[in-house]
Formats: sequence, structure tokens, C-alpha cells
Amino acid sequence: MTANSAPLRIVLVDDHALCRNGLTDLLQHRGNMQVVAALGDTERVLPALRELKPDLVVLDLRMPGTDGLALLRRLRAEGCETPALFLTMSDSEADLAAALRAGARGYLLKDMEPEDVIAAIARAAGGELAVAPAMTLKLAQMLQRGGKGSDRADLLGSLTEREREILEHLSRGESNKAIARALDISHDTVKLHVRHILSKLNLSSRVEAAVFAVEMRGSGEAGALDAGTRASR
Repeated sequence: MTANSAPLRIVLVDDHALCRNGLTDLLQHRGNMQVVAALGDTERVLPALRELKPDLVVLDLRMPGTDGLALLRRLRAEGCETPALFLTMSDSEADLAAALRAGARGYLLKDMEPEDVIAAIARAAGGELAVAPAMTLKLAQMLQRGGKGSDRADLLGSLTEREREILEHLSRGESNKAIARALDISHDTVKLHVRHILSKLNLSSRVEAAVFAVEMRGSGEAGALDAGTRASR
């Protein structure tokens, strides 16, 4: 984010007022971000997101009543596509996996250095996957257990050339609107292709699709992805 760019607009959701107030102060005074709402009541989140249209919503994982995961699933079921990131005390691999499956764009820990939290939130708002350094090994282990290379290559081979091209864009963290502009197709067409990609790859979210593509490329198994991208240009 440059000095002349508009501040990122953030909604915070945490049941502890101390955490909300402290993170609000951190982001607004040291992160050049604007916290447009800091909420402790999960019932107010969806109306706030629809009204305020922030760049990112930062969720606590453990909250009474509706926890962060259930809240994110409900937001997606209601058609709310605001990018979401978890900021939590839980370093559980199971929680990390559940957050990514639910469509979170990031998973940060509350014991991270403040400047690292600011930088990670900015990356997530910009379309990147942001994971706490302490969780990256667990993420790598999850990916390694996600399936054998030949199985994943077979899944990738089930995609059409256009779907492989869109998957490549997803791996770079691009939004549906950005993909539509790059490929000169409609936003609705991109959404349809993304749904087909998730179905064919047996994935639950675009974040999982991005991680899948990055992992395939890192393992040298992404020849089909590259071929499809080149062919459709």
C-alpha cells in the first residue's frame, strides 16, 4: 500500500472488547487502515458487511454462541463474499484446515509481532493467502497429506483449458472481477468456472484451489496447468 492509496477498510469481530480496542488502535495508528466497525455481537456482522462493504473482515475463532468458523460459513451461505481472515490463539492444525476449507484468506495468531499482523492483514486484503509463520509447517504437512501426486495430476487433467487458466489466476490470489477483466469475460462466467473447478478438484473454497495450484507448481506436477494457460492465451 502506497502513501497515496486509500486506507484499507476493515471490520473486526471479537467478543473481547480489549482485543477489539487494541487491534483497532494498532491498525489505525500504525497500519494506515480504517476500522469501519469493531463488533462483539456476531448477529450484527452480516448487516455491517453488506452496509459498509469493507476490504476485509478479521474474525476471532473462539466466540460464544456462533464461533468464527460457523459465522464465516453462514456469511458465505448468505452470499457475502467479503474476504475473511482469522486472528486467533489457536495453533491447531485442525482449526487451520477448517478455516481454509470455510474460505478464509488467512490464519494469524494473536502472539505474532504487531508489525507482522499489520503486514499479513494488508496481504490478505490484497488477495494473498496469509498464514502465521508458526503455522506454515502445519500447512505444508496438510498439503502433503492431501493426496498423491498422480491423483492430483488426474484431478488437474479433468479441467478444461479455460478452467486451468482461471486456476492459474486463482493461484495468484486474484479476485473474480480481476480475472474477468484479464480474460475479457463476464464476472458471472468466472464465478461459474470457479464453481466447476472446486467441484472437479473436490475442494470447498477458492483459497483451497489457490493452495492446490501453488502446491502442484512447487512439486513440478503442474505441466497440465501451464499447458492450459499457454494454450488459451
